[in-house]
Order: sequence, then C-alpha cells, then structure tokens
Amino acid sequence: MNSKIIAGLGLAAALIATPAAAADLSYPQQSYAYAPAPAFTWTGFYLGANVGYGFGEADFSDDTDGFVGGIQAGYNWQFANNFVLGIEADLQGTNVGSPTYELDYFGTIRARAGFSFNQVLLYGTAGFAYGSGTYELLGLSNSQTSTGWTVGGGGEYAFDNNWSVKAEYLYVDLGTESYATLAGPLEVGTTTNVLRAGVNYRF
Repeated sequence: MNSKIIAGLGLAAALIATPAAAADLSYPQQSYAYAPAPAFTWTGFYLGANVGYGFGEADFSDDTDGFVGGIQAGYNWQFANNFVLGIEADLQGTNVGSPTYELDYFGTIRARAGFSFNQVLLYGTAGFAYGSGTYELLGLSNSQTSTGWTVGGGGEYAFDNNWSVKAEYLYVDLGTESYATLAGPLEVGTTTNVLRAGVNYRF
C-alpha cells in the first residue's frame, strides 16, 4: 500500500513539474537585419535648366544687361575624401544688350571642382566660352561669332536622390571681334557677369 502511495505521489510530482519545465524552454529569438541606407553620392550624369540675369560691357557701347536662360548637362565624380570633379556644358539664350550691341547667345564647356558636405556641393568652375553678338550703328548691323573663356563658382543642394537646385556666378569674356560699321570696322570686345539659378535631374 505504501509503495502505491509513493508511486502516486511521484507521478503527481512529475505532472506538476512538466509545465514548469516547459515554461523554462526558450523560444528561438527572431533577428531583424536592417540594411543601412546607401551613402549619398554626387557621382553620375545630370541634365537641367537655368534662368538668370547678365550685365557687363561692350566696347563702343553703353553697358549691357538683360536676362539669360538655357540648359546644362554634365557628369560628376565623387572621390573618397568628398572631393568632387566634374565637367559641364551649357547653352544660353539672352537679351543682354545695349542700344548698339546685343549678345544673342553664349555657351560654355567647363570643369567643375569642389567638395561635398553630404547633400551640399560647393565648387569652382572654369573653361571655354563661345557666343554670338550683333553690333548696330547708324542702321548697319552685323553679327559675329566669338570665343573666349569663363570662370566662376557656385553651390548646389540635392533635396533628394535625383533632384538638386543650384546658384551660380560666371564671368564670361568673349574676346574681341571686328564689326563692320558705316564709320569703318570696329573692334568690339565684350564681357558679361552672369548670376543664375537652376535645377538638375541626376540619373
């Protein structure tokens, strides 16, 4: 009889201990891996448009001024130390002029170099410039194409991975060209300061 009681007590103890043992079992922990967001980079091709204001000088003319607007395209390379090197070309239509001289259009092909601070890029730029002007005196007008150089700088801010806005200053020197007038040929040199803002789509 005592052995049956002891066996029954042992079975009861085992049944009581089973849920406690089950409670001690640890469930496998789920781990979640979060991939870090890719670091922002200025490397890549871009295409955009700009608008601004130009003012300057033309020989044998009053000071020139007027609006400019056009398109630009380029490519940037960003290096490990946040140095950014690029090349950009643009073409601008203008009504920059005076009563005797009109800058019909100009364009540039420039190198850009600067440093990025995450989504902010500060840069200097310099390169080749070309354009066409028209000189009119006493009813005789003619146009000449000229070449020269440009230098400037600016800043650009990327407000997402594809779109950015920029502000830029350029000094454009288109050299001197000979224009025919009723008083004989005139050697007219022209320079223009350009302040412009633009937007780029980066691919």
